[in-house]
Amino acid sequence: MTLTSTASLTAGAVNLPTKADTPEKIADAAKQFESLLIGQLLKTSREAGESGWMGTDSDDAGQIGMEMAEQQFARMLAANGGLGMAKMIGEGLTRSSNPQPTAESTAAESAG
Repeated sequence: MTLTSTASLTAGAVNLPTKADTPEKIADAAKQFESLLIGQLLKTSREAGESGWMGTDSDDAGQIGMEMAEQQFARMLAANGGLGMAKMIGEGLTRSSNPQPTAESTAAESAG
């Protein structure tokens, strides 16, 4: 995973999909995003409990091992259909990159 600086980002700057974004890239990004969300859900669930589950209790090695297991489980779950969020996200990104003409834009083109 590559980390990049957020210093160059400005408020309101949104990177919409470009023509170079293939359906495969969009699907992969959607799966990665779903994986992150699932991982956060698992982490929050684990941290909300008073004591560890599956024998991890409070030792650091057990917590690190559990975090790694949660991340891997989230990746595998998302890669194999997950909770269905990746499909919805991918469809939304695809629609954003291929906007359908509206009645207003069609009327403006025919008048011009």
